[in-house]
Amino acid sequence: MTSRLMSTNPDGTPILANATFVMLCRNSELEGVISSIRQIEDRFNKNYRYPWVLLNDEPFTQVFKERAAVITDAPIFFGQVPPEHWNQPEWIDEEKATAGRTKMTAQGIIYAAFLIAICVALIQDSFIAMNYYNLTGITGELTMFRPNVGYFCDLNYDPFRFMQDNNKVYGFTISLVEWPQTIPTLWEAVKEFLAENPKALHPRHARSFVSDNSGRGYNLCHFWSNFEIADMDFWRGEVYTKFFEFLESKGGFYYERWGDAPVHSIAVSLFAAREQLHFFNDIGYRHESFQHCPVGEDWYNGRCSCNPLETFGEYTPPENYMDRVQS
Repeated sequence: MTSRLMSTNPDGTPILANATFVMLCRNSELEGVISSIRQIEDRFNKNYRYPWVLLNDEPFTQVFKERAAVITDAPIFFGQVPPEHWNQPEWIDEEKATAGRTKMTAQGIIYAAFLIAICVALIQDSFIAMNYYNLTGITGELTMFRPNVGYFCDLNYDPFRFMQDNNKVYGFTISLVEWPQTIPTLWEAVKEFLAENPKALHPRHARSFVSDNSGRGYNLCHFWSNFEIADMDFWRGEVYTKFFEFLESKGGFYYERWGDAPVHSIAVSLFAAREQLHFFNDIGYRHESFQHCPVGEDWYNGRCSCNPLETFGEYTPPENYMDRVQS
């Protein structure tokens, strides 16, 4: 169990980390946005008031802003992603990109036909990771959220402070495997980058999480990015920036469907120390058909509303779950 007492200032207010919540959403997702924010506020943020940053590809409506703002006492900022970050670059061969989406649609790949789904990965990396702090002045950690996500448990400590105090760079709750049809050339690009930048591989890397054969191939494992806590110094750092720009130059975000989840997972597994990754076993949440529900003491302490028998995969104690990362 991850347990920390709340650190407070002399006036009794909590000592906060340099952090914020970020959600990429659209006006049409208002009800899902309200549901996600309300649950996070009730389960955690009402005691801390970490700010929210909501980003859209078009201006938020006044109704949206009023309804989202009224459910939190924390600062809330509404931003618009500029077209150059939302739309694909002019140098992309649209005929080739369309052919790729058509092929994946025929293969039954979810969201394959929608360019917006492909661009989300780019937006999260190149816009949010680099520019969201312009709205808040915050440059530390961020938690990525989605509309229509359910959060089941009270969080009786500050995960941002936990990350900061323990020098963690990435926190996750669910891991699964990627559709191989969406990333046929991603690992080859990763190996090419490493061949050109051998010093990028951290000496205490967690490569065994993403590769079962010492890096010759990708095993498709990734941390599900519908919930992630990340250190912005890592995303804005020289190694990750160079890595992302290299991947973008390959066009795989558009010709295939390289997503933010495998890209983030590969990056932290290769470029961060394995002890800097953290499994938040005590954070219960559900998105679409997948959910993580804590069990045992974590379930009781969190007053979780989920059924502990209904969790993604078989329950594995946190110390064993991390064996693959730590090996």
